[in-house]
Amino acid sequence: MLITEQNLKMRFSPISLSLLKLRLRRDSEIGIPQFLPVRSISITNTNIVKKLSVKLEVMSESINYNHRRVVVTGMGCISPIGNTVTETWDGLVTGKQGLDYISLFDTKDIAVKIAGEVKGFDPVSHFGVKEARRMDRSQQLALAAAKEALADSGLKIDESNAADIGVVTGSGIGGVGTTIGEFAVMMQRGPRRVSPYTVPMMMPDGAAGLISIMFGPRGPNFNVTTACASANNAMGEAFEMIRAGRSKIVITGGLEASVLPFPLVAFDNMGALSGYNNDPKHASRPFDKTRSGFVTGEGAGIYVFELLENAQARGAKVYAEVVGYGSTADAKHITAPDPNGAAMSMRLAMRQAGLQAKEIDYIAAHGTSTPLNDASETKAIKFALGEAAYDVKISSNKGAVGHLLGAAGAINVVGCIGAITHGIVPPTINFSTPDPDCDLNYVPNQALKMPVTVAMSNSFGFGGHNATLIFKKF
Repeated sequence: MLITEQNLKMRFSPISLSLLKLRLRRDSEIGIPQFLPVRSISITNTNIVKKLSVKLEVMSESINYNHRRVVVTGMGCISPIGNTVTETWDGLVTGKQGLDYISLFDTKDIAVKIAGEVKGFDPVSHFGVKEARRMDRSQQLALAAAKEALADSGLKIDESNAADIGVVTGSGIGGVGTTIGEFAVMMQRGPRRVSPYTVPMMMPDGAAGLISIMFGPRGPNFNVTTACASANNAMGEAFEMIRAGRSKIVITGGLEASVLPFPLVAFDNMGALSGYNNDPKHASRPFDKTRSGFVTGEGAGIYVFELLENAQARGAKVYAEVVGYGSTADAKHITAPDPNGAAMSMRLAMRQAGLQAKEIDYIAAHGTSTPLNDASETKAIKFALGEAAYDVKISSNKGAVGHLLGAAGAINVVGCIGAITHGIVPPTINFSTPDPDCDLNYVPNQALKMPVTVAMSNSFGFGGHNATLIFKKF
């Protein structure tokens, strides 16, 4: 039997054929030396032919992206306005304010006095004293959200499905609280006093590993770090993993706990934080002309992304379908955003989803309340949507919860899916003075009742990272 590149082209798309070539080059099972160019492969052994035929069928199925739909079947969230998804959604819709004076530490020695803290969270009640002490606060928040998401999904993980379930988290700075705290211990009490749990507590992928250890998934497991785009990139990669056939289910989202003196001082010294330290309730003002910077928040959002067929087979409820993902780089500046990069991210997500600009009903914006971001994102939306930008409804939750950095996109999911499910668009609170550079519809101060079929979520990060997700009513 002769398998030629022409024959393969008749059966596979260019992307599929490229993947096939890579696998054939590396596949010692069919006797082809590694890195051998695949132009014409002469195979005479009938057993090998049978094995190859099976492989071709499996690969053809695994990369048939058009038939691998991804849905959201479980949700978990802990934020400055609520310790569950329901509480967070209700807070977003009612304009609940989660920003206040910092209570986690004494701010007398620093200029920053305000933040979006998670309130009433008791890690011991979730994990017990011993385990709670071995986790960074960011990990505690992530595991609490994961527990809610898995319970909500009704998913049972055991040996029959563990290998088909992955974990992909997003965190911009990982266990920074542990890093700072244990460094202080070393300087004050000596190196012998540094906790042996420091490394697993401070590493950005620690939460992903702990989710696997606690709940049992044994598929691909990793963390994405792209600054404030981390959660969106993590969820986007989870989406692609399922579409590519690498997993049937992925537990995914974002986490961050950086309400700490050192990060706050660092952000403040670069001019990124709000100057309204005497007015925490109104300090974050997305798209408002008087905005002066963001307010740091903390929290986590974890979700269950699942292959539609798998969800249907087990009778899972479906919140929404994930239909598009865009990811780009500005390639311009380490901190200043470029609207062209963000616009490209949105266009890529729409192209993958097969949607026109006029079909986007709602955008959960990055909307950080910084002068640069909000004006740049407004331009980007115009670049991406054209005239439809003036019809789409846009809002930012950062007036309520602050900027959760690497977890920002994870909180946006609550807004997107809530809007699709309930037909309500959350407002942008603290909007009082229109800015000529921000002239779109930001749903100011009051939630808007309207049918939402398609919702887009934007997240952009230092380094020029852009990530966009699109959710659709199922």
